[in-house]
Amino acid sequence: MVFCVWIEKTMLNVTSPPLSYFILGGYMDVGSLKLSYFSLTTVLYIMIIAANTFLIVVICVNRSLHEPMYMFLCSLFVNELYGSTGLFPFLLLQILSDVHTVPAPLCFLQVYCLYTYAVIEFCILAVMSYDRYLAVCCPLQYNAIMTYNKVFLFIISVCLFSFINMLIGLSLTLRLTLCGNTINSLYCSNYLIVKLACSGTKVNNIYGLFNTAVSILVPLLPVLYSYIKILIICFSGSKQARRKAINTCAPHLASLLSFYFGCLFEILQSRFDMSSVPSTL
Repeated sequence: MVFCVWIEKTMLNVTSPPLSYFILGGYMDVGSLKLSYFSLTTVLYIMIIAANTFLIVVICVNRSLHEPMYMFLCSLFVNELYGSTGLFPFLLLQILSDVHTVPAPLCFLQVYCLYTYAVIEFCILAVMSYDRYLAVCCPLQYNAIMTYNKVFLFIISVCLFSFINMLIGLSLTLRLTLCGNTINSLYCSNYLIVKLACSGTKVNNIYGLFNTAVSILVPLLPVLYSYIKILIICFSGSKQARRKAINTCAPHLASLLSFYFGCLFEILQSRFDMSSVPSTL
């Protein structure tokens, strides 16, 4: 609520009348399939909420799981609840609506939620790769290096960085003069809103590139370094050590690949001309 009030005050400070709503152009008339899409999305959302809540409870209740790896996993599950809640209720409402409009403050709130969720996910996955590197390559020093205080410090630092980073980016977007209000997407996207601007977007573009580098490329470096080291250990050790390393890293690697491929698709469809791609995709 406080965040929405801040958005409204910021929008009133721009030189031209602020837009009161955005139109989501990614939706189309699906006719009788509307209820099917709604039901499928609802089931998916319920499964996400139930699975992540169950895993959080299991980790919190079971004291044997109070280890750095599971604490990082728990932070991922909490972040999944945060990100999915920022997306799915909005999608469900739009699927049932005949007019796909969204109030501007709510649109910017969704942008903030989804982008902070993504940055937290990238950074936590990077920290987890470092954790797995220590567990596989430096097992004797692992407990001394990865203490509980350091785990909490990593998690809090990642969250603060994400919230402050996106607050700056969103502030730059709110000060733009927009010449349109149609977003060609199923949900609100900061980059697509910036593309609607008829004023200069140089600062936004520079900060956007900087933000992408810091939020995606920088976390990718420890991931690549850690897994290169882990692979070296795997291929140089015994079969038992290789199996243990694979079992230790497989869940994290699966989460990593899934999230990176999803974000790659989002970047491609928002930044390049996708008119040749069927709209149903």
